[in-house]
Amino acid sequence: MELVLLTALGVGGATVFGTLIGFAFKKISHRFSDIVLSFAAGVMLAAAVLGLILPAVETGGRFGLLWAIVGIFAGALCLNLIDKLVPHLHKLAGVDREAHHNANLSKVLLFVTAIAIHNLPEGIAAGVGFGTGDPAQALIIAGGIALQNIPEGMVIIGPMLAAGVSPKRTFLCAALTGLVEVVGTLIGYLAVHVAAAILPFALAFAGGTMLYVISDEMIPETHAHGHERGATYALLVGFCVMLITDVLLG
Repeated sequence: MELVLLTALGVGGATVFGTLIGFAFKKISHRFSDIVLSFAAGVMLAAAVLGLILPAVETGGRFGLLWAIVGIFAGALCLNLIDKLVPHLHKLAGVDREAHHNANLSKVLLFVTAIAIHNLPEGIAAGVGFGTGDPAQALIIAGGIALQNIPEGMVIIGPMLAAGVSPKRTFLCAALTGLVEVVGTLIGYLAVHVAAAILPFALAFAGGTMLYVISDEMIPETHAHGHERGATYALLVGFCVMLITDVLLG
């Protein structure tokens, strides 16, 4: 349980770390951000397939494949529903960064709320990974999610400061989005340990949410600023790093 708590704090703390980078380097280039986010997408893609979906098939017995497919679509549909209620990064990142105090404040608050809401299923995915009984695999999954949270924390800074939110409140808002992920990690861990029978579905559900985030949010965001080629290779590098790590630890 101590390892799970430390992992939860690490996953949530990655957003705070990204926020600190955002404060230190307020003008981070799109190229750098796209490369980092694409690398994280590659790690998350491999983690979703190798660490969540394939174990879902293996632990589900004769109906493992069916549970995996149902879980993947359930996870994707869940985030799709959330997106309809609260759009996320690529739909809200266009907030005018030159706006003054009140001009875009409502959009900025919606932007931060969207990140917080989306962090919950991402945190759950990190916690569910511990249900496989393989701590190393779970830590890799959590690491991929944490990598994605760093650039997410970085992009929170600009719109909030431009809207007139004080640096202190900006940091607190970012910390709260990270706290949501900590809570999600603990929920995922407790869910699969209290009800072990749901493990195959829960693993696939978590994998489905990660696939949805990668396809619907991360890839469009990294391919929207003219750095598609670099972003694509960064994704492949991230995937291969995760693949090598999985083989070496397997």
